[in-house]
Amino acid sequence: MDLSNLKPAEGSVHREKKRLGRGQGSGKGGTSTRGHKGAKSRSGYSRKRGFEGGQMPLQRTSPKFGFKNINRKEYKAVNLHVIERLANETNAEVISPELMYEYGLIPKNCLVKILGVGSLTKKLEVKAHAFSASAEKAIIAVGGVATKL
Repeated sequence: MDLSNLKPAEGSVHREKKRLGRGQGSGKGGTSTRGHKGAKSRSGYSRKRGFEGGQMPLQRTSPKFGFKNINRKEYKAVNLHVIERLANETNAEVISPELMYEYGLIPKNCLVKILGVGSLTKKLEVKAHAFSASAEKAIIAVGGVATKL
């Protein structure tokens, strides 16, 4: 070992990356590795999303029509015959969204609407966020209760 092969311990030296724009002698002076002219060479440049170099962007060339209501409420539909089957399997008298989630009928934290397809034979208390008119009528006809959450 002599002075010609001394070096610091592995990981002890952290070199900063080369400083840009500090004179020609640094090797990174002048244009500071940005090249000559153009938007990318300027300070404060940021490319807009979807920018295609001045060509008409794809999202502007494709036709747009219709209307998307941002306040739309999306309901998960559950029919009466499904509620009847769930009541028979669980022997429950109160059918709620929590019970439906537990048995895999609906995803978690979604709004539930009961539709009138099928029929009920049991007297049940059904809790949901919305009911179709025929479903509500069928639940009440067998002496049940339709509760809106």
